[in-house]
Amino acid sequence: MTQNAEPSRNADQAVADAMPANWVDRWAPRAARPYLRLMRADRPIGSWLLMWPCWWSAALATQATGQLQDGRPLGTFPDPWFLFLFALGAIVMRGAGCTYNDFVDRDIDGSVARTRSRPIPSGAVSPKAAFMFAVLLSLIGFLVLIQFNAFTIGLGIASLGIIAVYPFMKRITYWPQIVLGLAMNWGALMGWAAVTGSLALAPLVLFAGAIAWTIGYDTIYAHQDREDDALLGLKSTALKFGARTKPWLWLFYSITALSFIGAGLLAGLGAGFYLVIGFAIWHLFRQITRLDINNGARCLALFRSNRDLGIIVFVAIIAGSLGPPLL
Repeated sequence: MTQNAEPSRNADQAVADAMPANWVDRWAPRAARPYLRLMRADRPIGSWLLMWPCWWSAALATQATGQLQDGRPLGTFPDPWFLFLFALGAIVMRGAGCTYNDFVDRDIDGSVARTRSRPIPSGAVSPKAAFMFAVLLSLIGFLVLIQFNAFTIGLGIASLGIIAVYPFMKRITYWPQIVLGLAMNWGALMGWAAVTGSLALAPLVLFAGAIAWTIGYDTIYAHQDREDDALLGLKSTALKFGARTKPWLWLFYSITALSFIGAGLLAGLGAGFYLVIGFAIWHLFRQITRLDINNGARCLALFRSNRDLGIIVFVAIIAGSLGPPLL
């Protein structure tokens, strides 16, 4: 574990686990950089992972119903306005969640090599300023949320409790990834609700599979920090599974694969979905075969590859308009 050090007070210090020469470091105004780093704008993978379940669910509902809530014909592609709102909401709420998480973990992050350069422990942003920034982002997220129907608004508000407790889970359970899965994939419910004004079995099955997906990819991610976490008394599935991580990943990614197929069957998707979803399942299982839990760079690369997994699943659902339903 890297020893604690005094904060650098450098307002323009790059974050250790961001991609080199990312757009924030290169082009963002200097005064804005600490706050953009706080909301992880220099590491957009989390926004992708939060957005994709929303898009999958909206696309699934569109395929299943063929219309918006008000009855306007929609065809087979989800409403672009909904997709834009979900993308914007994912960016803003991911930023709010990360800022809140860093506020809660500000003392811990200063003791971990990978996180000590983040804006709060490095001194670039004060805890008070970070908290106010999280409130501001949450208010913007609320403005996005109220563009949807009343059922979706209520569903979105219901997720706030999960977001609030997540940062504390690694202090009390080896399974914080379950709570993260609930928070990251709540959009698998909201996308369907935005289109239909209700819920059904198909989005619930999709939600379950997406939770298993998050447990898998965040276990891979957590292997970067397992030594520091163990010394600090923190818990994760990476520490829980240890050398048996791959068998556990086979279990969770198999649940994900079966859930994707099940959601497609329940939504009445055509043969095109099953042809394309095979590539997504191959992508999931390939992560397991390529994993080396002792190689932090490989773990990070595999974690980031889930953005591409999201693209494939979305294309598969759109392709579900091709061919007859299997059920």
